[in-house]
Amino acid sequence: MVHHLDLTVTDLARSRAFYDLVLGHMGYARAVDHPHGSDWDRAGDGLFCSIGIIEAKGPNATRPHDRYAPGLHHIAWHAASCADVDALHAKLVAAGAVILDAPTLWPQYAPDYYALFFADPDGVKLEYVFVGA
Repeated sequence: MVHHLDLTVTDLARSRAFYDLVLGHMGYARAVDHPHGSDWDRAGDGLFCSIGIIEAKGPNATRPHDRYAPGLHHIAWHAASCADVDALHAKLVAAGAVILDAPTLWPQYAPDYYALFFADPDGVKLEYVFVGA
């Protein structure tokens, strides 16, 4: 179980709004803002997980994300149902987010693997997936 995950971002205001939408849909609540980032926390079933953003700095601070370079490829979260995946998709479309692959079945992963792939404002690939019982 992952306890927390921090992502670097180029624009705090833009990323805060994006992650408020995405993580809020998933049951996370923004718990803290600090001058160089924010954290969203989720607790349930005796488990805790926090997702944070931190302002990028240094000589590579404006370099675009490359998921095929060493580092993070993508993050996937469990959805409660196919309808839950569709609801997040609708919110992302309304917000003008980048949709990489609209919700659909991906039988190459599992017979009932229903997922949405999208990108955060810095190009990090994200996934919301429901896999039936």
